[in-house]
Formats: sequence, C-alpha cells, structure tokens
Amino acid sequence: MYIVKKRFEVSAAHRLELSYESKCSALHGHNWIVTVECRARELNADGMVADFTHIKRRITDALDHKVLNDVLPFNPTAENIARWIVDTVPGCFRCEVMESEGNCAIYEKD
Repeated sequence: MYIVKKRFEVSAAHRLELSYESKCSALHGHNWIVTVECRARELNADGMVADFTHIKRRITDALDHKVLNDVLPFNPTAENIARWIVDTVPGCFRCEVMESEGNCAIYEKD
C-alpha cells in the first residue's frame, strides 16, 4: 500500500451553530492546518498515488479565503470539515484539521 501525506494551510472564517452559548457562534476566522492522507495499492500512470498540487488545489479552491458557512452544506466544525475532505479528495482515507494550536479533529475511513 502506498500512502502520501499533504499538509497545507487554509485561511477561512466560520460561525458554529451550537445548542449552547459560545463565542464560536459569532463569525471568526482561523488559519486551518489541514493534513490529507491518500493511499493506493498501485501507483497511477505517472508513478504517484496522487499529485500533491491536485490534493491541495481541490481543498483550497473550495475553502481558502471563504466563509465556510456559505460554501459548505453543514455546520462547519473541524470534525465535519475533516469528513468532507475525506469524501472530496480521491483516495483520501484520513484527514486532520487543526483550527488552532492544540485543537485538532481527525476523520478516518474505516
């Protein structure tokens, strides 16, 4: 099994819809650190699992410098964003989304 890992930053704002009072319900921004892991049993015709540029572009084109509530069809928690990335990037099986130092959500396919 081949695995590649791509780490990059996305600057974006969001507000959370929560069942309790929180300052995170107000619009605020993060410089999200995203780590995407993709795997394949065989390499493609170019000798890769996936092109690192294509992985990054798929996410940054959708999310970078955006209000996440306006572009994602769900409450944009770090957990939900990690799941969305796994579902969006071909071959992705694991994603870490760090919204600030010490606050990281991970989604991994079974």
